[in-house]
Formats: sequence, C-alpha cells, structure tokens
Amino acid sequence: MIPVTKTFLPPQEEYNSYVKRAWDKVWLTNRGELTLELEDKLKNLLDVSNLIITNNGTIPIQIALKLFGEGGEIITTPFSYVATSAAIVWENCKPVFVDINPDYLTIDETKIEAAITPKTTAILATHVFGNPCDVITIENIAKKHNLKVIYDAAHCFGVKFNNQSVFNFGDVSTCSFHATKLFHTGEGGAMFCNDAAIFHQLYYSHNFGHNGPLAFHGLGINAKISELQSALGLAVLPYMNHIISERKNVVDFYNNNLNFNTVKSLKIRENTEWNYSYYPVIFDSEETLLRVSEALANDNIIPRRYFYPSLNTIEYTKGEKMPVSESIASRILCLPLYVGISETDLENIIQIINTQTA
Repeated sequence: MIPVTKTFLPPQEEYNSYVKRAWDKVWLTNRGELTLELEDKLKNLLDVSNLIITNNGTIPIQIALKLFGEGGEIITTPFSYVATSAAIVWENCKPVFVDINPDYLTIDETKIEAAITPKTTAILATHVFGNPCDVITIENIAKKHNLKVIYDAAHCFGVKFNNQSVFNFGDVSTCSFHATKLFHTGEGGAMFCNDAAIFHQLYYSHNFGHNGPLAFHGLGINAKISELQSALGLAVLPYMNHIISERKNVVDFYNNNLNFNTVKSLKIRENTEWNYSYYPVIFDSEETLLRVSEALANDNIIPRRYFYPSLNTIEYTKGEKMPVSESIASRILCLPLYVGISETDLENIIQIINTQTA
C-alpha cells in the first residue's frame, strides 16, 4: 500500500539511547532533562524565543482560547482540521466563519472585519498546509479592534515568512508534533509566544496552574509531554534537513509531471520559505476527485480528502454558507508525500491522475 504519509522513524538504537537517560534518572514526565533539552534545541533551530512542548497539538489551541476566548465569538476559517473548530466549541466559544482565499486556501483577510461584532474576542486562523495567512493584515485588524490572534500552525514546522519563523506571528502560535508531521514526537505539540506576560500564563496553564509544588498562579490543565515523547523528538531532530530535502524532491517531481491543465496546485504565499508538508491538488469537480480516488485505490494508493468537509457544515458549528471553502473541500485531495516513496510509485500516481483527468 502507498499511504498518503508515512511516519519517519530514526534508527531505533538512537531513540533507545535517549530513553536510557530517562530510565537511568527514573524521570519519565514533569519536564525532565530530555524535554528541556528538546525545547532548547527547537528554540535554536526554529529561531524562536519562547516555546512550551505539549502532549499534543490541540491542547495549545484550547489553552489559548481559555485565556483569550472569554466565551465570546472567535473568527476562524472553515478550511482546517476539525480540531480548530472543535477547540472553539469545547471552550464554550462561538466559531464565526470567514471564507477562504481560493489560491492560498487560508482565511480571506479581506472579509475578516465584516465579521467582527462587539462579542468578538479573538481571531483563530490556520496556516493551511504550511502556507502562511496574510499575517501582516491580520495583525493590523487585530490591533485596530483590540483582538487577540491565535494561529493554528500545526503544519508549519520550519516555515519562514519574511525571513522569520512563522511561529513568531500572532499572540500565540501552535504546532503539532503528531506522528504524521515532518517533525514529530509520536504524539505532541508546542505553543509559541513572544510576550513574556502571555508566556507566563501559557506556562502555568499547561501544568495545572502550579506556582511551585504548593501554590498556584491560576487555573490550569495537564498538557505536559513525557520524556519518552521528548526522546523520540531528540532522535528525529538531527534528520530534519534530510526529511525536508527528500520531501522537496517529491514535490518537485509532482510539479514537473502532473498535468496542470486539468488540476490546480496550492499557491504558496510570496516571501515564504515553505516546508513541503503536504501536496494537495484541486480537481475541477467532486465527481473527478471521486473517479481519481477510486482509480488510485484500485492500485492500492491511498490519498486523503484533506480538509473535508468544510467545517461550517458540521452540526455543532452551525455555520453559515462558505461557498469557496465548501467548493474547495469537495474537490481537494492530498497526494502521497513522505521520505522513501519511490520514483516508480510517483510515476504511477501521476499517470493515473493525468489519465483520469484527461
């Protein structure tokens, strides 16, 4: 089978060498030396000042919404993974959807201000497939209306915009370190913040609100990562240049061989250093997508309808019509992309798509 992605695993003995350090110290959680080491290495690699590693990529969004949402309306995108909208509803806030740009697939910044009401407390936008939102315009809107900005940057490991980490934008940015991501800790995530006061809130919020062992700053939850997860991250980290290089080769192969008279690719925002995290193609209709998917499945090739469905159509979000997002969601397919996929397999995928869309 050729899956849409495949987890990168470092040599097991390298992972085991990190695990042994945790074993020797009998310290498996509560921010041990492996977690602290991984945070330091990530800060240096990503060129960010503050980050907190967490046990998954969703809970940082929930923590940010707990701090900033205040039970209000959160302007957000309908084109994202379900965790984005689910976190809003979970934190007793109301998602207010704004449609997306048909080329970049990120929230349409020109439509945000029209959605702002006296109940709006924050903007939660997604950098889609690692493609940054128009962060400059969004920042200006947020300042004008005194709103907080949270970025779901789950796909953005290593992405730069205007020569700096995309994690440096917004009041809080979040990332996923899930096993399907470029960099991973099996299951995990992180939250990033430049403001010292907000970072303090994020920090105690992810550890039950603790201020030392006996006192508390305020309300918190358990978002701590384990040493076993951090060990995996430390073992994967040295391979990041290799991972991104191999994925770029796959993306280049698709770009050079797919027939773009019949399919459309993602447009990467200007001044972006992308990370080759996903390879989505957009077909002319859902019927074409389904025909291509069936033909690929018949050859044991499993792409993914990602993101589908448009989140405004999910029952618990009760969103208004979002014509661009709904159209894109019905016609977009992420193709197999991972380290180790063979050129023969890529040629077969491309031949099937080109034939089925001719």
